[in-house]
Amino acid sequence: MRQHRSSLVIMAAGIAVLSACTSATPSTPTAAPASSAPAAAAATPEPSPEATPAPTPSPAPTPSLSEVLPRESFSNPTSVDNPYMPLVPGTQFVYRGSVAGDEGRLSHRVVFTVTDLSMVIDGIETVVVYDVDYTPARVVAETELAFFAQDDQGTVWLMGEHPEEYEDGKLIDAPTWISGLDGATAGIVMQAEPSMTAASYSQGWAPAVEFADRARTFEMNSKTCVRAGCYEGVLVVDEHNVSEPDAHQLKYYAPGVGSVRVGHAGALEETKELLELVRVVTLDEAAMATLRATALALDAHAREISPDVYALTAPLQGP
Repeated sequence: MRQHRSSLVIMAAGIAVLSACTSATPSTPTAAPASSAPAAAAATPEPSPEATPAPTPSPAPTPSLSEVLPRESFSNPTSVDNPYMPLVPGTQFVYRGSVAGDEGRLSHRVVFTVTDLSMVIDGIETVVVYDVDYTPARVVAETELAFFAQDDQGTVWLMGEHPEEYEDGKLIDAPTWISGLDGATAGIVMQAEPSMTAASYSQGWAPAVEFADRARTFEMNSKTCVRAGCYEGVLVVDEHNVSEPDAHQLKYYAPGVGSVRVGHAGALEETKELLELVRVVTLDEAAMATLRATALALDAHAREISPDVYALTAPLQGP
């Protein structure tokens, strides 16, 4: 969920769907090699755009660009059960949508899977999520490992990310950031108690890779329908990067599910990404074993190409 790049990490998890979700064979993720693109994914139609209102002006900036991590308040950090962002190992979310490109809107597909692996980052154990973004040509545009932890109040923190971006099958960028390394600081992904009157908050601060995303509550108790079903009590969060004040992403979170839709607001066309939840799958043990191996392979590659940041982290831990 990075405003400074066109690709997107979807913050979605949980297995409770308020309306019907289609049952389907789990997607089998594969790690992206450094020199060639991974296997193709099925082409998908784009969803119909949904009009969204322009965001209201943000409150005055907070005194600091980063959040203060409550280090003494993580007694069970890998138990992520925030109602708007539950992270249940073995849960896989499939999203379809489109993004603005040089030749008009381009369809893409995102698969977001919660692993049963963990990693200690900045002294806090985190849940590891594996995320893949497929292009209209059915090749991988980006793979990513993302790391989350929940504090004792119920706030979910983003502790770091390792994305690998591809173009024509070749690795072109890997803007890794890890809290506690190279000036980076963890940020808030989901508040314990969202409020319309609260100031904006940092989703992570990593100046070395120009990551400075912020968010604020945009709407509460909303309703939305996507291919996976219709949802009530939806929280809408307005996200933006401080370097792009006219670009906003609106993310819709359904209670007990997680992210079900991504919309947009603002003037910058390149930020106008649309995504909607298509289905939720619970992986079986065989699929989990494949997922584990894939995440570990990406972890190993990350240590090779990011010797000054990612290679300094602790090893991934199994279930």
